[in-house]
Amino acid sequence: MATLLHIDSSVFPGETSSSRSVTAAFRETWEEQHPQGTVIYRDLAADPVPHITAAAWSAGYAAPGERTPEQSAAFAAREKLIEELERADAILIGAPMYNFSIPSTLKAWLDSVLLLGRTAGEVPSAQGTPAVVVASRGGSYAPGTPRESFEFVQNYLEATLRDTLGLDLEFIVPELTMAPRNAAMSALVPLYEASRERAFDDATIKAKELVERLGA
Repeated sequence: MATLLHIDSSVFPGETSSSRSVTAAFRETWEEQHPQGTVIYRDLAADPVPHITAAAWSAGYAAPGERTPEQSAAFAAREKLIEELERADAILIGAPMYNFSIPSTLKAWLDSVLLLGRTAGEVPSAQGTPAVVVASRGGSYAPGTPRESFEFVQNYLEATLRDTLGLDLEFIVPELTMAPRNAAMSALVPLYEASRERAFDDATIKAKELVERLGA
């Protein structure tokens, strides 16, 4: 039975969030296809991971017997997150773009799970795990658009999730999500609707493909 690690980071709840709506569609398909599976769920907006501290950081590079009580407590919280990552057979992350980057809560999670010599380094412990990121954004930052150079979500997550953690990374990108609420973007509503429909289709397809790939 396969385990899915599902992480949401949007500050908006439920269907008001584009990224949550699409990750929910992915998860629903995953559970339909694999009802005996396990889902580990983290809502980083409702239950944020603490930002990294000196004790939490330094504990990762100290032998267990040499850690101070503060380091031991801080590392125990990190290790729980790391173990969830390592246990997962597949990973699903909702990563909306806020001010051209990822939410700080998602960055805090990454700071906790990135550990050189374990999850990062020559042989990352979660290497090869398939990961799907729903990278929603209010505008468009696709190649050829005026704001292409402001795209720091996919670039950053490729560097951390793919190149550092060694995950087998794919993106679903619902874009122009502000079009229905911003009069200045009203002409882009059809493009937004097409992007949204494509994102839901991709979520369903990728969930089915992953279940089949894992033999779940």
